[in-house]
Amino acid sequence: MEKNLADSLRLHAKTKPQHIALIEGDQSWTYEQLDDHVDLGAHSLLQLGLKPGDVVGLCLKDHFAHVVLMWSCIRAGLVMLPLDWRWTYAEAKAVIEHFKAVNVVVEPDHQLQQMTTCVWSDLLNDTLPKPDEIPERTTMDSPLLLSLSSGTTGRPKGPMITHQHFLRRFWTHWINLGLNASSRYICATPLYFGGGRTFTLSVMFSGGTVILHPPPFEPFELANAIQKYSANALFLVPTQLRRLLACDAEVKQCFNSLELLISSGSPLQPNEREAILKSICPGFFEYYASTEGGGVSLCTPQDFKKYLTSVGRPIFGVEVSIVDDQDIDVVFGKVGKLRYKGPGVADSFYNDPQSSAEHFKNGWFYPGDLAELNEDGYIFLRGRSKEMIIRGGVNIYPNEIQDTLMTIPGVHDCCVLGIEDPELGERVACAWVGESHLSQEKLDLYCREFLAPYKVPSLWIKLQELPVNSGGKVVKDQIKNLITQRQ
Repeated sequence: MEKNLADSLRLHAKTKPQHIALIEGDQSWTYEQLDDHVDLGAHSLLQLGLKPGDVVGLCLKDHFAHVVLMWSCIRAGLVMLPLDWRWTYAEAKAVIEHFKAVNVVVEPDHQLQQMTTCVWSDLLNDTLPKPDEIPERTTMDSPLLLSLSSGTTGRPKGPMITHQHFLRRFWTHWINLGLNASSRYICATPLYFGGGRTFTLSVMFSGGTVILHPPPFEPFELANAIQKYSANALFLVPTQLRRLLACDAEVKQCFNSLELLISSGSPLQPNEREAILKSICPGFFEYYASTEGGGVSLCTPQDFKKYLTSVGRPIFGVEVSIVDDQDIDVVFGKVGKLRYKGPGVADSFYNDPQSSAEHFKNGWFYPGDLAELNEDGYIFLRGRSKEMIIRGGVNIYPNEIQDTLMTIPGVHDCCVLGIEDPELGERVACAWVGESHLSQEKLDLYCREFLAPYKVPSLWIKLQELPVNSGGKVVKDQIKNLITQRQ
């Protein structure tokens, strides 16, 4: 029985040493080669003085070294803190300080070198002597990952995920999705992104092959990669799938050979689901999941035929309940708060007792979604109790953007919200109140200095004052209507 998830790589290196573990462009690495690199990375990290349980930030682009150093952290007993390399210095600094990262692995010349960092190429220097075997320093209950589930300024949230949590999430990939040692999985989303990271580690844990093909890319380039590498499994977010739907039949045909096409991040529309099954891939599955608990439910091609608007039924090992404000189960067909529990679900947010108390209760996790359950066990999402924006499968929190805007001299008030978008799912919109010398262009430039590009509002409206109700609360529906009318 493994005491560390990286033990599986050592086993593959012994039992199938020449099997291809990872492909990037025209380069490939066998499990024997990969295991040697992982040993080198783990040894180099420990040589920096890091100890098991220390938090290490990974602020890397999507390449071979990123995959290796994830496994290196796992083998060394370190806790990974994924960081988006596109973040500004202020965004990254807030996360690093909140989660108390001891060190951060960065790209050469990255701006974070002002902090305690190391460059990945120094850790994986092939001229270093081959290290001794890394001693066992973990159990399956040891912490493995801090994965962000909120904004990156103010007070970010992230659950502490253990080796055991991840193993049980891998189980659901085998049992419900069929990802296994025979998989040839294309990683076409950022490794910072929860799905891209987790599916990649899962396939390699099983002994399959991962093909790195990160964005940005044109749909035909991804189609060519599927054919070139004989890929049989792929995960995409809804925005990417919508771009595929807009392609011609020749490009779409290339995806028909996939055994498994997974979508997650935000729900697709019923007509989009039908079109994907018909014209892109008959093996299309929609996966409802979260950072805190991994997979929650799955809608299979057969399920789509029965309930085209459902997110499916709970996956293996997960129990779902719909409750009222007193946490009492509601009757079938009634909308309430969705909660779930299972062996892959975290039990709290790291260093955030207030948010933990709100979302984790008596073994259940409350993601903030409103839903209903029918008698067949199918889940139907009915909205979000929080005001999170999902743009292209990425969670964006309005308060983070509002806080940034309110630091601008002359901005008196603002409200950020999501506006429905046929391609991205939602677009970030902002209504603001401010002095005459300010312009939309100035606000945009300021945001880009402190926020990642995908968080910057693409729709703006200036108002004399924000509409409020008798209790002084901003009426967001009125703002949404005003913005929609001016598009």
